[in-house]
Amino acid sequence: MQSVRIRTAAFTVAAALSLPLTLGVSASQASASDASPTATGTASPSPSPGNQSFGPDCSMLPQSGNGSAAQMAHENVATAVENNPNLSMLADAIKKTDLASTLKGLKGSTVFAPTNDAFDKLGAAKRDALLNDKAQLKKVLTYHVVEHKKITKSQLPHGTFTTLEGSTLTTSGSGDSFKVNGSVPITCGNIPTKNATVYIVDGVLLPPTATPSTPSTPSPS
Repeated sequence: MQSVRIRTAAFTVAAALSLPLTLGVSASQASASDASPTATGTASPSPSPGNQSFGPDCSMLPQSGNGSAAQMAHENVATAVENNPNLSMLADAIKKTDLASTLKGLKGSTVFAPTNDAFDKLGAAKRDALLNDKAQLKKVLTYHVVEHKKITKSQLPHGTFTTLEGSTLTTSGSGDSFKVNGSVPITCGNIPTKNATVYIVDGVLLPPTATPSTPSTPSPS
């Protein structure tokens, strides 16, 4: 009878000693399980360089308000151009050719946007002649639009794209330095708007089929 009592007491002590160890293991496992999702949840992806704007003139964009990249991202491309003071000639040209609705209807497209300086580089005579020739102006403007294709920086080094006008344009370059048709620099590229990506260019792109716009001259008497 005494030996039975001794065995029962020994079993009780062993059970009591093993209980904290069991609880300790369970608590450790629960702590590790709880910690894993937390560690995973705090990881945040790094921004992709391919989604950033680039070019020598990007730093010249306003930090906020009209013409800023932040505001353009919340506007359709036609409104973004209209609200950008450096693109006012392009905005006027869009109005003259009734292309605003076309631009507003774009989805996932690309627009090469010539600055006011780009229009001035045509020279006053050619610039004014182009702006006053609605048919030619529409042809030129639609040549600046690549519909249904969001051109990325990685596609620029050896790019060939069909435009809304029907002809193709090419892009070339490397790093942050790219040109359109071999001669027109992209001064600030990859600017997002609600429905199109904008590449600001320092030159007016002329399609191969465009008739050069020249001012009329009086016939010799």
